Formats: sequence, structure tokens, C-alpha cells
Amino acid sequence: MSVLEAHRAAIVATLAAVPDIGVVHDRERYAASNADFSRLYSFKAADGQPHIRGWWVRRSATQERSHLLGPRYEQTHTWTVRGFLSFNDALASEIILDGLVEQFRAAVRADLTLGGICQPPPRSEQGVDGVQVVEVGPVHFAGALCHSVLLQLDTWSLQ
Repeated sequence: MSVLEAHRAAIVATLAAVPDIGVVHDRERYAASNADFSRLYSFKAADGQPHIRGWWVRRSATQERSHLLGPRYEQTHTWTVRGFLSFNDALASEIILDGLVEQFRAAVRADLTLGGICQPPPRSEQGVDGVQVVEVGPVHFAGALCHSVLLQLDTWSLQ
């Protein structure tokens, strides 16, 4: 397994470990119809009713830098994580989504190496580590009105 594949798998595993997170895909999925999209992201809640609750992970950028210790180099992979959750005003679905996001953020914050798979982050000038919430808002997804959240995080490797 390549370093990139290992980082992706570690992110997916960390996200999937959040209770009731929903369906987690290791890539952005495609479907020809709304019904097919709905099936890919369908999750049964505690009440047994299926609804859209799902996530995908994508590597969106990689930076490579020479390392001071000789012929080694440091890679920074930037990951995009997108989540969707069906709107349900009676259940305060926006608050549910916020809670799921914060549980994922806390899990990454507790172990920025994602179980020892990634290098610890270098201390950046801005001090930005962990999962960043980039955008939150309503979208039409799989033929339904959903909450959507866009998250971003970086992983590091030294090779």
C-alpha cells in the first residue's frame, strides 16, 4: 500500500469510527440517477427510517519539499472530506451534523498521526492543524434537500 493509500485509509477509518456517522466512501462516488445516489448514501437512523447521511474523501492537493536531512523529502497531502445529511427540522438535523463533525475533529485532534500512519505535523507559522471546517450550507443532493459540510485536513509523510 502506498503512503497516499495508507493516509486515505486512515482518514476513512477515523471518520467511520464516529458513531452514527453514516456511510463513508473512500472516494467521491458517481451515480447516473438521484435514486442511485440516494442508495449510495442511504443510512438507517435509530428509528429505522432511511435517509441520506454519507461522506466521501478526496486528495485535493500535494506539496513536496526537500528535507534538511539529505535526500529525503516531506510531502503534505491536503484532503477534502464532504458530508451530506438529509434536512429534518423536527430532529434538528443541522445540530446532528455539527455534532458529527465535531466528533471527527476531536478524533483527529487527539491523534494527528491517525494511528501512527502519518508523520506528526510540522509546526506551521499559522499554527493550523487538524480538521478545518471550510463550508457549511444547504444543497440539493440525490434529489433531496440536504445539509452539506466541506472539511479539509492535511497529512504528512517523510520519505
